[in-house]
Parts: sequence; C-alpha cells; structure tokens
Amino acid sequence: MKVKAEFLPGWLVMLAIAIISVLVSAAIVVGGSNPVEPAVVAVILGILLANVRLLPEATRSGIKSFETPLVLGIVLIGAGLNVGDVLGQGWAMLAVIVGTMVVGFWSIYLLGKAFGLSQRLSLLLSVGTTICGGSAIAVTAPLIEAKEEETSYAIGTIALWGVVAMIAYPALFRIIAPGADAIFGLFAGVAVQSTPQAVGAGFIFSETAGDIATAVKLVRNTFMAPLALVIAVWYGSCVRGREEACEVGEEPQRINWMKGFPWFLFGYFVMVALRSYGFFTEAGIAAFTSWGKFLILVGMAGIGLNTRFSAFKGIGGKPLVVGVIGAIILAVCSLVLIRVLGVA
Repeated sequence: MKVKAEFLPGWLVMLAIAIISVLVSAAIVVGGSNPVEPAVVAVILGILLANVRLLPEATRSGIKSFETPLVLGIVLIGAGLNVGDVLGQGWAMLAVIVGTMVVGFWSIYLLGKAFGLSQRLSLLLSVGTTICGGSAIAVTAPLIEAKEEETSYAIGTIALWGVVAMIAYPALFRIIAPGADAIFGLFAGVAVQSTPQAVGAGFIFSETAGDIATAVKLVRNTFMAPLALVIAVWYGSCVRGREEACEVGEEPQRINWMKGFPWFLFGYFVMVALRSYGFFTEAGIAAFTSWGKFLILVGMAGIGLNTRFSAFKGIGGKPLVVGVIGAIILAVCSLVLIRVLGVA
C-alpha cells in the first residue's frame, strides 16, 4: 500500500496527460479524420512538462514507474491479437528479427570502437539498440563490469533516439508507404530500440501495426537472456584480460539475471491464447483492447515525462553519433530483410 501511495501522484499526472491527449487528438480534424495521434500528443506534453520543471517532486516516483501501466496495457491488448497476422510468415519473420539483431549488434559494436568508445560502452550501445533498450543495458552492464557513467551514457543515448524514432518513423512511413500496417508493425517491432517506444510507434501508425509491433518486439525481447549469457562468457574469456580498467583485485558485481527476462510477456501470450481458443466474446475483446490501448497511452505520457534534456548534456558527441547511426543501420537492415524475404 505504501508503494501505491508513493506512485499515485505521478500516475495521476500521466493519467491526466493521457485524457488531455485524447481530447486534443479528437479536436484536430483535417479532411474528416484525426491526423494527430494521442500518443504523439502525450509524449510531447510529457516532454514539455518535464523540461519546464513545474511538477512537484512527489510525482517523480510514479513517473519513473511508467512501465507499470504500460506493461499491463501490453498484456491486455494480447486479447485483440489475431495470431495469423503475426505467424502467417513463419520462419521469414523470425529471420528478419534475428538477421536485424545480428547485423545491428556487430555493426554498432564495431562502429563504437571505430569512434574510440570503450569496449564496454560499445557493447552497451549494441545490446541497447538491438534488444530492448535500457533493460538490456541494465542487465549487461554488470556482466562486463561497466562503469556507472558508461551505463548512464548508453541508457541516455538509447532513450533519446528511441523517442525520436517513435515519433519520426510513423510519420515517414505514412509518406512512403501509407496503409502498410503489417509492414510497419514488423518494422517497428524490429527497428525501434525499447519496448515502450516500439509499441508506441506501432499504435501511432495504426491499431493493426501496434498489435504486430508488440508481438514482434516481445519475441525480440526473449533473446535478452541467452545473449546476456553469451556476452558474459565472451567478455570473461576474451575481453576482460585486455581491458586496462579491469583490475586484478576487483570485486565482481552481483548480477541480476532475473531482471533480464520480460516476465510480462507470459501474460501477453496467455491473453493471445485465450482469445485464439475462443474464451473471450467480441465485447470482451473490445474492452480488453480498449483499456489496454489507454494504459499504453498513459505509459507514453510517462516516456515524455522521463525525457529531460539536461540528462543528455554529459553524454558527449561520440555516443550520440554512434547511437543515431546505429538506429539508422537497424532501420535500413530491417527494411532490406523485409523486402528481400517478402515478409508482411
């Protein structure tokens, strides 16, 4: 109960932003439609509020826990997923996911080294961009004995470009491929860095794209645990001995392996299974997906509220450049694989 009371002020702020965003989106009508998605409004309003610093300190705990309503929303929208939309391409879709991760990981890692970044920071940018953003970085950092500033730089870089991608990619796709819901859903699920931004990008484009982006991103997230194990073995046997910063008497950091797995994905796929086997009525499916989308919108407000430009001042130019080039590599690679394999 104490935790809930601590989170309540921040959650109320996110809830208010979500409601205002829905109203603003509905009020903007062009050609009989609403071209400005509520998620875009929520992120922008959140960023504005975060950077003018008008919110009281009591809201910080709830705002930092924005992923709680967001992951609950993700679980609920599992009820609305048509499995055929995602699994129809089978191995080809999995090839896009795995191919993009492999190419993206090594490209970003080698790019970081070429820019003179440390081995550890290069690895953190690689896993953060190709797997699941800040969560992947938080799990990988102790495995490679990363310094606190390296971890902060990597998380800040990924967060910044993730927000940019979430807003920019849907806008660009509407120009070059309007109506390509399935393609964009797969693209967002593969090319956008972290889960909140990937889900947000999908739903900004369309409901169908959001459903597909969510499913694809969760499949992508399952690679975190095995990749963490590979990195731990590789770093310990091949890299650690060559790093000047690794001292002989250094005490090993405690590794939270459990944090690396997105446990909420079980809830999501349980909802998918229940829907597939006919446990939900049409009215139930509509209610689950409607509430799920609204909770995701609340999470989008949290993303904006957690985006403070002052946090990026100490990062420096090189990590930011590597981050944006890495994001472009991931996007281009996913588009090429989607086109070559004829997915979606």
